[in-house]
Amino acid sequence: MNDSKSFIDAPLCEALIKGAVEAGNAILAVYEGDIRVETKDDDSPLTQADLASHRSLVAMLQRLTPDVPILSEESGDISYAERREWQRYWLLDPLDGTKEFIKRNGEFTVNVALIDQGGPVFGIVHAPVLGTTWYGQQGKGAFKQERGETTEIRVRALPEAGSEAWKIVGSRSHGSSEFETFCEGLPEHERVSMGSSIKLCLVAEGKADLYPRLAPTSEWDTAAAQAVVTAAGGEVLNAETLEPLLCNQQESVLNPFFIVCGQRNERWIDALQVALSNR
Repeated sequence: MNDSKSFIDAPLCEALIKGAVEAGNAILAVYEGDIRVETKDDDSPLTQADLASHRSLVAMLQRLTPDVPILSEESGDISYAERREWQRYWLLDPLDGTKEFIKRNGEFTVNVALIDQGGPVFGIVHAPVLGTTWYGQQGKGAFKQERGETTEIRVRALPEAGSEAWKIVGSRSHGSSEFETFCEGLPEHERVSMGSSIKLCLVAEGKADLYPRLAPTSEWDTAAAQAVVTAAGGEVLNAETLEPLLCNQQESVLNPFFIVCGQRNERWIDALQVALSNR
C-alpha cells in the first residue's frame, strides 16, 4: 500500500463519504419508524439502526479496500492477539450517540476512521438528521459538507481570558463531577451540550474551544472525529499525560479520559490537573 497520506486519494475519499451517507440513510429508515431497543452485555443500548449501518459500512469497505481489516463496535470481539498485528485498519462506530437516537434529538453520527500505526489518520463523521458531514485527513486538511457546499474548517485561536468567553462542550447524556471541577477552574466561559462525536467536530470547526471528556468512552467513539480535529489543527490528548490519544495499544478498547483543544493553555491545563486530582 501507499503511505497513509496518499492512500486516501480524492476518488476514494468521495466514495467513502458516499458510503457513510448511505449508512446514515439506513439509520434514518429506522429512525422514522418504531425504534426497538435491546441491551448489550455492557448495558449499552442497541437498535436495528446500529446493525443496519454496520452492515452497510462493512459491505462498502470490503468492496473499496478489501485488504484492510475492519473493527466495528458491532464486531468488537476480535481478539487483541489478532488486532495487534494490524498496521492499518478501519475503525467504525456505525451509530455513535444511540441514546440521542432513541431520544430522537438528531445528535447522532456515523463514524469511519482509518487507523495507521495506532493513530487516526483519516476520518468521516456524518450526522444524518443534520445533513452534515465532517471529514479530515492527515496532511490534507479538514472539511465540512452541508447543503451541497464543502468548506475547509480550522480550529480557532483560544480567546484571551477576559476578552471573550471560552466555549466548552459537554456531553448531552454523560456528565461527571470531574467535568464540573474542571469548569470551575476556567476563566469566563459558556457551555454547550451536545451528543455524540459532534462535540469534537465543534472544536474542529472553531465553534468551541475545549471538550474535556472526563468519563468513559471507547476508541470507536472518538477516532474518526480525532482525525478531523487533528487535520483542522487541533489535538485530542490523554488528560493525564497530554499525549495524543492512540488506538489499538492494548486488549481493552476503552479510552483514557481526554481533552480536545484547538490549542494548549496553562489555564485549562491547571484546571484539568485539579479535576483529575479530585478523583
